[in-house]
Amino acid sequence: MIESTLSYLTKENPPEMFERCLYFNTNTLVRKLNSQWEQAFARIDLTPPQGYLLRVVLDRPGLSQQEVAGELCLEKSTITRFLTVLEKKGFVKRSVVDGNARQKAIFPQPRAVAMKEELEALGDELYAGVCAALGEDNVKSFVAMSRQMAQSL
Repeated sequence: MIESTLSYLTKENPPEMFERCLYFNTNTLVRKLNSQWEQAFARIDLTPPQGYLLRVVLDRPGLSQQEVAGELCLEKSTITRFLTVLEKKGFVKRSVVDGNARQKAIFPQPRAVAMKEELEALGDELYAGVCAALGEDNVKSFVAMSRQMAQSL
């Protein structure tokens, strides 16, 4: 699934900058993962961020946009753009909280509820593919380390 096509990875003595550059190496990985995730989510007419946002809303109906932004580590304005698309597609509805038009709670609509199992199965499929390519222990370790690093920076 994930193949090494980078010449520096196959060199016996790669340049030092590639050996210690977190930025370059994580972005290389992100580009490869994005391609796979985008293809998979396209089958259900969503982008990966939209799919994950929908999963959060399905798991915790009534969260505010700010809370969803915190869950997904994205800016509120980015969440607003994703929600606008999901709302137009009939997946979610935003409702004003306590008469404050600036504060909105997000609720899944029947169309989203109907595809919850499909979303979870897609996530399982992607996870299984990455684990098959990299090993489940490596994936779990990398995810844990990535989360810790993101909190520390």
